[in-house]
Amino acid sequence: MDEPVLSISTGFILIGLFSILWIILGWYLGRENKTAEDFQLAGRNVGLSLATATSMATWVTTNTTMVAPELAYQMGIWGMLGYSMGAVGLILFAPLAKRIREILPYGTTSGDFIRIRFGKSSWRIFLFLSLIYSLAWLVSLGMAGGILVQSLTGIPYKIGLSIILFICISYTLLGGLKAVIGTDFIQTILILLGLTVIGVISLQAMDTSIMRDRILEDSPGLLNLLFPAALIFLFNNILFGIGEIFHSNVWWSRAFAFRKGVGFRAFLWSGILWFPIPIAAGFLAFIASASAIPVPFPDMVGPLVAGHLLGTWGGIVIFILVFSALASSLDSLLAASSDLIAEDIYKGHFTPHASDQQMSSASKICILLLGFFAWLICLPRISNLAAILHFSGALVSSMIWPIILGIYWKKANRTAMFISMLVGSLIGLTSYFMIGFYTAALVGTAVSMLIAFLGSILYPEEFSWERYLSNHNNSFDKEGELS
Repeated sequence: MDEPVLSISTGFILIGLFSILWIILGWYLGRENKTAEDFQLAGRNVGLSLATATSMATWVTTNTTMVAPELAYQMGIWGMLGYSMGAVGLILFAPLAKRIREILPYGTTSGDFIRIRFGKSSWRIFLFLSLIYSLAWLVSLGMAGGILVQSLTGIPYKIGLSIILFICISYTLLGGLKAVIGTDFIQTILILLGLTVIGVISLQAMDTSIMRDRILEDSPGLLNLLFPAALIFLFNNILFGIGEIFHSNVWWSRAFAFRKGVGFRAFLWSGILWFPIPIAAGFLAFIASASAIPVPFPDMVGPLVAGHLLGTWGGIVIFILVFSALASSLDSLLAASSDLIAEDIYKGHFTPHASDQQMSSASKICILLLGFFAWLICLPRISNLAAILHFSGALVSSMIWPIILGIYWKKANRTAMFISMLVGSLIGLTSYFMIGFYTAALVGTAVSMLIAFLGSILYPEEFSWERYLSNHNNSFDKEGELS
């Protein structure tokens, strides 16, 4: 393995500067939070520029900047393009965000929607699947941070992991969603600048025709447009991305937090702007193959290639880029998942009359616990990043159709939705282990869709969001929960 591009002392200096910057920003942005709603949903008043930036930055995870090169290294051009199709989820969520704001003007979490529309049984299985996914995503982000620090600076994996988690937990605790969205805006700028610098310098460092010839000679499969597994992955990843966004409270909390009329435009623009980022990141894998750069682990392709081609300054640029991508996703996931646990489990199941102060405290305690459990699971490097991430593909894809039908179809049957989520997840996981990770979301979506549609056609029920809102006067009940 090549020596790290940056010294350990440089690594600690960079981490130290980021720590000071993000923690001070977290405190500053959250200093006016007075209620649980301020902490969880930024006062429901986020404008278009911040809304677009936070949506894009949250989706530009370390998985984007590190898994995209990994998949391109393993599956070639379709691995890279397939990952970029995650933009479809953001774009398709745009009309859903608008509708969500209309049907649940005072909603807090995605769990509110499932509970109201499909009842408690579906609500509980939804919470279980959502929290499994959230933990898997947290673990993949934590691992990516540790790998980044180790591969670029030589700082041991466990130390880098621990520091990064501590930073993100700290400023999220201080400022809540306001801190998350504010820091996301800065992180978006850093990500775009970093990718531009790396892309320009990489193209200057290697002639693309020479690179193509070397790949065709040594690894022709990477440029094979008829690579079967990669083609399946392309469609699998589209559904995986849709499922990730449609169900996750990370995105629902933003739909609730964005100012009325902002959600549609914010998600549409963020999807368009996000699309080229995995392509730019995945390009590094082709440079690795053409240059015969030694890659001990596929998930280290991006940092190693950037460091190899660009030297110390290149290492600093990609460190800043991936660190920003990591923080922008980790903080969002911590905030949104803690809200789901606090609102739907703590309050929804155990303390229905919890005060505003109790809910603020519960959200903060949940942030600490989530971060701690993610840290424990990340300590042993149990698998590669893509494997961890795609394990949850069957779970998230099984929730696509219950959410779409629940929002738009009056006759969706609640029992059918419960069964579709349960059976879709189980059969999708079976295909993950028996066929391959690139089939889990495809199978989970197909099974869930079949059950959801058949059950609702054979046993239709009647539900109207307009009637629901009319009956409840668009207001909270005395306990502060959506009636």
